[in-house]
Amino acid sequence: MGASELSGKPLSDAIRADVTERADALRHGGTARIPKLAIVSASDDESSAWYIRSLVTAAGKVEIEAEVDELGPAADEDEIAATLVRRSEDPGTSGIILQTPLPAGVDQARLAALIAPEKDVDGANPLSLGRLAAKRKAFAPATAEAVIRLLDYHHVDVSGADVVVLGRSLVVGLPVALLLTHRDATVTTCHSRTQDLVRHTSGASILVVAIGRAGLVTADYVRPGATVIDVGTNVDPAGNLVGDVAPAVYEVAGALTPVPGGIGPVTTALMLEHTVAAAEAAA
Repeated sequence: MGASELSGKPLSDAIRADVTERADALRHGGTARIPKLAIVSASDDESSAWYIRSLVTAAGKVEIEAEVDELGPAADEDEIAATLVRRSEDPGTSGIILQTPLPAGVDQARLAALIAPEKDVDGANPLSLGRLAAKRKAFAPATAEAVIRLLDYHHVDVSGADVVVLGRSLVVGLPVALLLTHRDATVTTCHSRTQDLVRHTSGASILVVAIGRAGLVTADYVRPGATVIDVGTNVDPAGNLVGDVAPAVYEVAGALTPVPGGIGPVTTALMLEHTVAAAEAAA
């Protein structure tokens, strides 16, 4: 029969429509404020450049200005830091993203901590993660929030559910585990040191996979009828974008996010939503 597909496109479209209305209200309201997203990049990585171009294009469609501070792969830590401080202090900048990868040898944690929390639209500042853990107001990393929003959109109830999060990164695994716990899920976080991984994942009613290894999760990892959220974005030998979940999982799972077309478009839309929210708060 096969799993039903949890597409992110209709949710992304709805978020973008709402963002457009809110950005328009800011532009033409009493404050005449223009939401502006600053993307700080110090890399010549082509996949990063592609993502930045797509984000700039998406911003333009919802009346958000996007400016790229392209520092280049030779930029040193002080140069990147100065740019982040300048953007944080600039009243015309609503949101800031520190794009990765960064040059070798720079202290990413130190740089992320320089982003003003009220402009930290991708939850990179450790202070944002701490506030998220304490249930205080903060922007969650957009990819982690996209998981929750997509589950809600498709009416997947997480309260009381046995959820396994595969991955513990600061941008997806850890924050999504926090967000799920706040929604009363029973969450197990698995990672590279987890013993008998299949024993954990095959008992989950909801499985969130954010490892970054194409096809890692095969059918035997998945409980029949489970909801599987594939956060992975990998390029296969043919140049196609594929997730962390193998195609055979479609025959076992009850519902599954596609790659591409699942979490990705929702993540981009939430970056824009966070930017307009930051502009509203500053108005």
